[in-house]
Amino acid sequence: MKILPKLALAAALATGMGSVVLTAPLSAQKKKEEAAGGLKLSPEALKAAQAAQPVLQQKNYAAAEPLVAAVEAAAKTEDDKYIAAAMRYELESGKLFAAQQANPNAPIDEAVLAKPLDALINSPSTPAADKPRYVYRRGALAFNGKQYPIALQYFQQAKQLGYNDPNLPMLIVKAKFETGDVAGGNAELSSVIDQMNASGQKAPEDYYKFAIGRANKAKQVPETLSWMRKWIAAYPTPQNWRNALVIYGLQQGSLATLDKNQKLDLFRLMRASKSLADQNDYMEYAQYATDKGLPAEAATVLKEGMATGKIPAGNATAKAMLTAAETKNRQEGSLAPTEARAKSAADGKLAALTAEAYYGQGNYAKAAELYRLALQKGGVDANEVNTRLGIALAASGDKAGAKAAFDTVKGAPRADLASFWNTWLSTQA
Repeated sequence: MKILPKLALAAALATGMGSVVLTAPLSAQKKKEEAAGGLKLSPEALKAAQAAQPVLQQKNYAAAEPLVAAVEAAAKTEDDKYIAAAMRYELESGKLFAAQQANPNAPIDEAVLAKPLDALINSPSTPAADKPRYVYRRGALAFNGKQYPIALQYFQQAKQLGYNDPNLPMLIVKAKFETGDVAGGNAELSSVIDQMNASGQKAPEDYYKFAIGRANKAKQVPETLSWMRKWIAAYPTPQNWRNALVIYGLQQGSLATLDKNQKLDLFRLMRASKSLADQNDYMEYAQYATDKGLPAEAATVLKEGMATGKIPAGNATAKAMLTAAETKNRQEGSLAPTEARAKSAADGKLAALTAEAYYGQGNYAKAAELYRLALQKGGVDANEVNTRLGIALAASGDKAGAKAAFDTVKGAPRADLASFWNTWLSTQA
């Protein structure tokens, strides 16, 4: 029997079989290689392999086909079968590559690679250093063929074997999602992102978008919202903030059904995150403030929209809204008398309303004081008041106080609103 060094084959299979020299070694060299644990080929397999190798090296795949078949027919020992599988894999891979080069748009059927890959994975003659790569490639083959449970099995095995490929973590994630294991996919992706961030390599934005899309497709609202918050925490651009908040509670078929009060607080977050995008956003916000009886806030928002140019100078409707808001604000006058009545009231309802008015005027310290009074007196929706206390404290720069207020908010949708506000706080220096 003849011997081929395993290291030579390992190198060959990384780039092609062409680098393996299939010659009969001298008896002294044979003994050295046998002692080193080299491959032992039967004379018949060696002869057939020597004929096939140069043809494969020349990429003459039509001529190589019967020659590789001859190697397979001659294979008797495990080492013979290993060489035959390696050559078959080389041949079929080369044919696929050549076909793709000739016609990039033509469909490629990789199924022919399964049998030689299985043989290489299961062969006791396969070098340990090569097996992880074969296992990974087999997983990719199954994944491309939409055999996701099989793909997941191979990908996880490749990971256990220490295979290092930047695509492997996300392929495991995607395979889990495709098998219907949404919870497992979410957990795996969270782990991938945490590991990347811990290593100083920021996880790509597409990872978050992928998770949002999959969770939303599975109608898992809490998971979708969680991934949305992670996304905007990692990539807090105004456009991302707007997209997240519109999907959450402003578009048709949104994740949450919000009333006017809740939408007002959502628009306040859009303003804080600088994600009010156009005249429609500013005017809708101003309308909610007007409906709530907050003309000062409505006027402020409209003026900001005009100053930034997002409300065009020629928008007559916006001008009329601004004039009406400013007129109403002047008519209402000072809040001091209302504040005095709120302090002597039996419950906190008037205090909460007065706090709203102070917030609309930009007097955030007074707003926070009255919100706290409303909570102390009771008779109010504590979740709503705590949300707005947090908003006022956030606007005043008291991040710790704002977070503490938001953390007390319970129940949907208020708790989700508060969580979005906490996410925004986490992105502020």
